[in-house]
Amino acid sequence: MPYRIEKDSMGEIKVPSDKLWGAQTERSRMNFPIGSGKEQMPEEIIRAFGLLKLAAAEANSELKPEKMTEQKLALIREACEKIVSGELLEHFPLVVFQTGSGTQSNMNVNEVIANYANLKAGAPLLHPNDDVNMSQSSNDTFPTAMHIAAYISINEKLLPALAGLIETFLKLEEENRDAVKCGRTHLQDATPITFAQEISGWRASLERCRDMLLSSSEKLLTLAIGGTAVGTGLNAPKGFDSLVAKRLADLTGHPFVADSNKFHALTSKDELAFAHGAMKALAADLMKIANDVRWLASGPRLGLGEVFIPENEPGSSIMPGKVNPTQCEALTMVAVQVMANDVAVSFAASQGNFELNVYMPVCAYNFLQSARLLSDAISSFTERCASGIKANRIKMKENLQNSLMLVTALNPYIGYDNAAKCAKLAHKENITLKEACIRLGLLDEEKFDEIFHPEDMV
Repeated sequence: MPYRIEKDSMGEIKVPSDKLWGAQTERSRMNFPIGSGKEQMPEEIIRAFGLLKLAAAEANSELKPEKMTEQKLALIREACEKIVSGELLEHFPLVVFQTGSGTQSNMNVNEVIANYANLKAGAPLLHPNDDVNMSQSSNDTFPTAMHIAAYISINEKLLPALAGLIETFLKLEEENRDAVKCGRTHLQDATPITFAQEISGWRASLERCRDMLLSSSEKLLTLAIGGTAVGTGLNAPKGFDSLVAKRLADLTGHPFVADSNKFHALTSKDELAFAHGAMKALAADLMKIANDVRWLASGPRLGLGEVFIPENEPGSSIMPGKVNPTQCEALTMVAVQVMANDVAVSFAASQGNFELNVYMPVCAYNFLQSARLLSDAISSFTERCASGIKANRIKMKENLQNSLMLVTALNPYIGYDNAAKCAKLAHKENITLKEACIRLGLLDEEKFDEIFHPEDMV
């Protein structure tokens, strides 16, 4: 493989000639051959770094114009824009399991920007540390990139996907306001409910999760930038932190601000743990909803069979004609993964020591995977399952009429104990509630018909 020689403080090293990274990236690539090669630093972090390095360069241009010249700023801007757009992603090869501060990924970004700019200029104008990393440290840039990536992932991807499912459920509610069915508690028959009321429970759960995501993600708007190595802001000019945050707000349209306590911002990941907790809560509700849907669609003949769901692909390699609730299964598996990720995020967040947390890459990896998987799975479930749910009204009515818990409507007339006797006799003799009531002498046929209206029990 063709290569070139790059240098850093440890000496010379060979780097593939077609790649923009430099010596520190190459050392990390060699020293951490961990995983399959697919556990790389998340793309969202790289794009966030592109935004951050541009904002930092613009702030340095204003505060240190003698060092961050207009020419250097223009070159950095072009490189960062290409990073943000995804054009340079092939030049970020590092895995998650590297230094816990993310230093090597920060340097990967610095080197790519510097090398891109120098190739563009045809001269060595930019140094990765002195210019691209000016007024910064990996210890404040990596947690800043984490917050940027996490906030954008929730607000630009997950919440729009969630809004689509909420809207779908609202439409289903309107379509099913008059569909009366059997309610169920403890997986046993209970009193009647409309299908719209059942769906409203799903929808309200998602709306509460949306509110929790909005509330918790607000905490991610505070940024560690300006803390440099240990939170003191060494080598960063006064006002650098606020100016970078303002530039990031302008670039993204999100109201990022500098954290008022950098000693907290560098070592604590509580905001990420809190926001991931909201994603875990969403995963829990999605698990419940997907399970409800596949229970209601079970059958098609020997299960509950109260709803029809889209038939997307064959379900068995041996049973012809079998179709399975695969979108429900995919969504529940994503929920399991998110719940597992919450353990990793929580544990990583607990591992701050003194002035730094050195579990940041694995924290970011799991957080962003959760946001990505939830966004994709919700969108897929909405399009390929929820939007096609249809009530099987015939089966709903049949199940409702067979429910012994309709006897609850008789409590005010014959009392709880007599109603229980009626239900048990009907079940034992496999007769209707009406027949049981008459046989026990509790009500005559005329009175039973007068007071027994399941549709009024909702």
